[in-house]
Amino acid sequence: MSRYILDACALLALLRNEPGADNVAIAINAANNGKAEIAMHKANLLEVYYDLYRSLGNEKADLILTEIKKRPIEIIAEISDEVFNEAGRLKATYKISFADSFALAQAIVLDRELLTADHHEFDVIEGREPVHFQWIR
Repeated sequence: MSRYILDACALLALLRNEPGADNVAIAINAANNGKAEIAMHKANLLEVYYDLYRSLGNEKADLILTEIKKRPIEIIAEISDEVFNEAGRLKATYKISFADSFALAQAIVLDRELLTADHHEFDVIEGREPVHFQWIR
């Protein structure tokens, strides 16, 4: 069974029908069929929400957030001590964004693939940390 951590840019690619959206849709369909598990930290969902809020307004962002929550994506709201420490280490070491440090830390701690398109943040990390990136584009 495939096990993923979803970051904001991957979910936004799906919502905007950008390149790579089909790869995210495949993972979500697999989760719908019990062949994959997908989780996303609430900090990364916040990135999606504020992007939608800025571009589409409050009502539309709220509607889309409601629809996201119906998908087979486990939203991780808690921050375990292990994820907390790992996110802090990653942020300090690589100067990545706050939310991306949570996505990466979750992927490492939970031993899941990170489903992303964010080469800007993660290319420097690939091969240097014990995480497998599932690039959507």
